[in-house]
Amino acid sequence: MRLIPKDEGFFDLFDALAERLTRSAGVLHELFTEPTRLDFFAGQIKELEHQADEITHEIMLRLDRSFVTPLDREDIHELATTLDNVVDLMDGTARRAQMFHLADRREPAKQLTAVLMRATELIRQAVHKVRDAHEVARIGREIKKLEEEGDALFSSAVGALFEGSPDALEVIKWKELYDNIEHAID
Repeated sequence: MRLIPKDEGFFDLFDALAERLTRSAGVLHELFTEPTRLDFFAGQIKELEHQADEITHEIMLRLDRSFVTPLDREDIHELATTLDNVVDLMDGTARRAQMFHLADRREPAKQLTAVLMRATELIRQAVHKVRDAHEVARIGREIKKLEEEGDALFSSAVGALFEGSPDALEVIKWKELYDNIEHAID
């Protein structure tokens, strides 16, 4: 019997945050699949980003109020902050797509966001299994493979931007978008 119980509510908050992460990746993929609905998808991502911020804030408040935590305090802080930062990266990518008046779709962007979707789904699974170190490590290895796949797609996509006599503004615009997606995958 414990005199001071652990606050187990962190796990539900982590799950909620990971869900926002996964949903944001799915919407970002849709944005690059249907750029004619850019404002709609960017608005959805912005809403998910706000929700992620609120959940992260709740985690930090709970961390400050909890005497005994189920995980190391620094690990709780790091996990919440990292998940929130990835949602922020996806929101930033959507906002850049709006600023650049994205009108066309490019296969590399769809491929990169598809990898991001798969990676965030694995992250969601790992977060849900955070109490099982072996399962988290196994999922981590799968995520690492997706990161390597993303790196290869990114290199190919950026290289293709410079083929022939490209329009400089298009190169700048798409390189920045690819950079952001690849950073989110990392």
